[in-house]
Amino acid sequence: MTAEPGDLYELHLEVPQLDELNEPVLVHALDGYVDAGSGVSLAVAHLLEKLPHTVIATFDVDQLLDYRSRRPTLTFSRNAFTDYETPQLVIHHVTDEAGVPFLLLTGPEPDVLWERFVSAVGQIVDRFAVRLTVGLMAIPMAVPHTRPTGMSVHATRSDLLPPDQQDWVGTVQVPGHATGLLEFRFGQEGRDAIGFAAHVPHYVARSEFPETARQLIQALSDTSGLLLPTAGLDEEAAKVQLQLAEQLRDNPEVAQVVEALEQQYDTFVSATGRGLLARSAPLPTADELGAQFEAFLAERDTRG
Repeated sequence: MTAEPGDLYELHLEVPQLDELNEPVLVHALDGYVDAGSGVSLAVAHLLEKLPHTVIATFDVDQLLDYRSRRPTLTFSRNAFTDYETPQLVIHHVTDEAGVPFLLLTGPEPDVLWERFVSAVGQIVDRFAVRLTVGLMAIPMAVPHTRPTGMSVHATRSDLLPPDQQDWVGTVQVPGHATGLLEFRFGQEGRDAIGFAAHVPHYVARSEFPETARQLIQALSDTSGLLLPTAGLDEEAAKVQLQLAEQLRDNPEVAQVVEALEQQYDTFVSATGRGLLARSAPLPTADELGAQFEAFLAERDTRG
């Protein structure tokens, strides 16, 4: 029997916090597509650590996930299986630092039934009169860690975008993902939705880069009006910057790569006044960046 959108989730209507909702913001930050520098997962973990929250909706992961492509962890100990990390795709009711509630959709990106998943989220959006949906993503790009973090912004209406937003990339085709489809379908249905994709240096894409999480939370706060904490991420981001600076001093070849990225970045800024990606200067490839930086990141791990 084919599942209908309403069969994919359960609302926990007994949760008293539901009475506090008044045209809230819904933030979606899912695992599984791309999360360079662990920016999205760090942002989610930080918000759930710092802010009061409770689960108000649970999706049926058995219908939405392909366990063979993303196998959950089983713990085996003393000749027996002793634990299982059950995947959870849920919506949290979260309260910001000013006492304003919002909704946060977290968990693994569905592998199947994307259209019905989007319709299910749409039902929840209508049920709680959500005024704005905000998506968070972190993507690897040829940018240096020594410059401000760039951000690609897209929305279902142009007036939701920042006033100085430029069309710097033109028209491209990208791999489909559930949250991108969600924003697209919401736009077709006249719902307000906006998405942020933080630009993460290629060479730290496989490591935790807290600056990405900090920037995503700040972008979410700026566009939604929510008062969200970044304390803790600021300190962690500063530590990573110091570690990278030390490694650049010890590795002239890697420093050259970063210098080339800095020159490209600065060329673009001087020409446009915006900190995105200049496309005219020759650059090392992502593989070249990755190979050189993986070597010294591995050395950092060895040093502890």
